Amino acid sequence: MENVFTYITHCNSSIYIYFFYLQSDEPKFPTVVPVVDFDPDRDAARIETAIKTKGVDEQTIIDILTKRTYFQRREIAFAYEKRAKKDMISALKAALSGSLETVILGLMKSTTQYDASEIRDSIKGLGTDEETLIEILCSRSNDELVDIKKVYKELFKKDLEKDVAGDTSGNFAKLLLALVQVRPGSTRLCDLMCTVFKNVIKTYMSHVYISVQTKRDEPSSIIDYEKIDSDARALYDAGVKIKGTDVPAWIAIMTQRSVPHLQKVFQRYKSYSPYDMQESIVKEVKGDLQKSFLVLVECFENKQLFFAKRLNEAMKGKGAKEKIVTRIIVSRCEVDLKKICSEYKANFGQSLQKTILEHTKGDYQKVLLGLCGAEE
Repeated sequence: MENVFTYITHCNSSIYIYFFYLQSDEPKFPTVVPVVDFDPDRDAARIETAIKTKGVDEQTIIDILTKRTYFQRREIAFAYEKRAKKDMISALKAALSGSLETVILGLMKSTTQYDASEIRDSIKGLGTDEETLIEILCSRSNDELVDIKKVYKELFKKDLEKDVAGDTSGNFAKLLLALVQVRPGSTRLCDLMCTVFKNVIKTYMSHVYISVQTKRDEPSSIIDYEKIDSDARALYDAGVKIKGTDVPAWIAIMTQRSVPHLQKVFQRYKSYSPYDMQESIVKEVKGDLQKSFLVLVECFENKQLFFAKRLNEAMKGKGAKEKIVTRIIVSRCEVDLKKICSEYKANFGQSLQKTILEHTKGDYQKVLLGLCGAEE
């Protein structure tokens, strides 16, 4: 229960209780945090006026929705529907267009819903957007993947594992499936807490879990040097040491060991191999499998630096690869975007905000800057 943080804000004599499931193995560095003096009725009225304004007052919509968390946006949507007698998401969709619409509609989903929707979009229809699939499945934590799998089923009435298996093949498919496989025994925190809070929390708790067990080991305060050495040697023996690559051995270690353990394994690996882990991956495997292993290792070593690099690559030259920029900023703004901004400035010599100013324009630029927050 210690992983549940309760945020209570008083608003118009009502009490809104938000429960956040905090990842114990991954601290949060959000740029979007709860507004303390929060009044959903006031925000809903301002958004209604902004939508009705001739030409639409996009700036007000941006100012409000980029400075509220998902749970607060939900409260605004409830208040909007109550006063306007219409769905706020539908109203926003009708009022906005282009890249701004894409970002705002993305913000009206929880981080987990957004990830699940991005995965679904990457595999439905003809062809597969492997880049999106790899980025999400190989960069999310164990707890996040558990939630994504559950929400994917709720939203699309399909099994994530079956959809991934149907759109990928070979060792690439085996690696992705190993990441999303979950052991039975998950317990819904909502079921545990509803006996205390009755129906008050059901709206907020639909995607929150406790005592979730997955294939990956939990981080331990005890450092197992023997296992670190054994895994490092196994990675070397399965790759650089032999002709060809024992890919299943690599998959097993990289999908079952805890992140802190793997960080030490990759350091130890250098004592056996003339190449570091990333160099070994490039030499040993190709294509989507190579890309997947590289994303995994980069995220194990420094996840925020991985995203900073992705953003930098997406905004090189003229313009920006908006799909990538949007996906990263929307999906990470309540997770670790603040640290991504720090890594960006430290590694590329200027702030992420300045890069956005140089490579984007108009309302799309404004909404991205709103989510990134002020430079520090």
